[in-house]
Amino acid sequence: MTDRLVEFDDAVARYEPVIGLETHVELGTASKMFCGCSTTFGAEPNTQTCPVCLALPGSLPVANAAAIEATIRIGLALGCRIANWSRFARKNYFYPDIPKGFQTSQYDEPLCTAGHLDVEVDGETYRVEIERVHLEEDTGKNLHVGGATGRIQGADHSLVDFNRAGIPLVEIVTRPVPGTGAKAPEVARAYVTELREILLTLGVSEVRMEQGNLRCDVNTSLAPVGSLEWGTRTETKNVNSLRSVERAVRYEMRRQAALLDDGGTIRQETRHFHEDTGSTSPGRSKEEATDYRYFPEPDLVPLAPDADWVESLRAALPELPAARRVRLQQEWGISGTEMTWLANAGALGLVEQTVAAGAAPGDARKWWLGDLARRANDGGVELAELAITPAQVAELTGLITAGTINDKLARQVLDGVLGGQGGPAQVVEAQGLAVMGESDELVAAVDAAIAGAPDVVEKVRAGKVQALGALVGQVMKATRGKADAPTVKRMLEERVLQG
Repeated sequence: MTDRLVEFDDAVARYEPVIGLETHVELGTASKMFCGCSTTFGAEPNTQTCPVCLALPGSLPVANAAAIEATIRIGLALGCRIANWSRFARKNYFYPDIPKGFQTSQYDEPLCTAGHLDVEVDGETYRVEIERVHLEEDTGKNLHVGGATGRIQGADHSLVDFNRAGIPLVEIVTRPVPGTGAKAPEVARAYVTELREILLTLGVSEVRMEQGNLRCDVNTSLAPVGSLEWGTRTETKNVNSLRSVERAVRYEMRRQAALLDDGGTIRQETRHFHEDTGSTSPGRSKEEATDYRYFPEPDLVPLAPDADWVESLRAALPELPAARRVRLQQEWGISGTEMTWLANAGALGLVEQTVAAGAAPGDARKWWLGDLARRANDGGVELAELAITPAQVAELTGLITAGTINDKLARQVLDGVLGGQGGPAQVVEAQGLAVMGESDELVAAVDAAIAGAPDVVEKVRAGKVQALGALVGQVMKATRGKADAPTVKRMLEERVLQG
């Protein structure tokens, strides 16, 4: 069944969106949250399990101290208040991927509360308030076999891999975010993007969305413009890419607007996101907190983080992405728009490393945002996935600055480096790509160009000096781009104008 949709502009003209995001982050600890099992990704199914994470009778959990510390550091980076008393709770629901029949989580006494994260979209800053940051354990992974979509509908049978069950999971829950209007999809994406950068900077997770390290539940509701009440929300579950976060909000806004236009009501439910179509489909009716029958976990002692320890963690926080962007913008002398381009292209860290390796900031930006960005786009990969390092890009710019190669030759050098032929200097030497000096070969090419175009020579001598460009082009073609254009121009001027 296909949903009726309205045009996005029509939806925002009549309805005001409110968004909210619940982001789940698998922490990069060596062992699971309540046992010593490995968290290594990609192991054979059900090989990283023990009596605790399989909930066998008589097994008892022990909290992972590294996970607690990482959660507090996340809370501090988001400006949260760190609780001086916190405890775990049992969240009861009977799914096949939770062997205990409940999830050990936090409910009314989380570790971190009342933070915020500011994000910028089209030059405007939006504040996303953080309701809570709490610690829990991940579930296992269901594999539905025999269907066409990989979902339970139409499958012949299902398998469960418990390797992931018990991995430390941090949930970051925002408060409802009103006032975003037509920018709601972009604000949602910008928030998850900035949050991901913070998590990478803290080093608490690999945040690889394709591996499930970072998953986002996207809440969306609409209400008529001017209404004093918010609409009924839907929750699109487990959205696993930045682009899809934006697409999920946009689709839900169009779908809900069409339903409200027709006099219908929005059902509070979870929904599935479909990457191929960018659409959502119904899941299950959304539970409330009372449906989970939370109660304190009797097998774990409460957490009481020492205030001095928390302050030491705060003092040791690294420079966060927003502050880093401000610093680099000042150091490089670029505009806020240029900084946004770098960040959106995923090039900021690469440019920073290239500058640290000796390149001028302008040269580093030129190559990462120019030829390398085009190659990444053509190959359908991220910039960081290209087979070239920042140090090699810095080496390339150094060869250009030294006059060893020019920009045209540098592009051939890039081909060699990306093709696995070695570093820039090795490619230059192996392929003989160095700029041709004022050698006998270049003198011959210049003389041949002059002799082959007497009409151009006459124009130049008659005062049309710009016509000299045609001769320069002939020499560059004859030398396969290896000649230095300023040198060629000087030699031609000497021979044509003074000869």
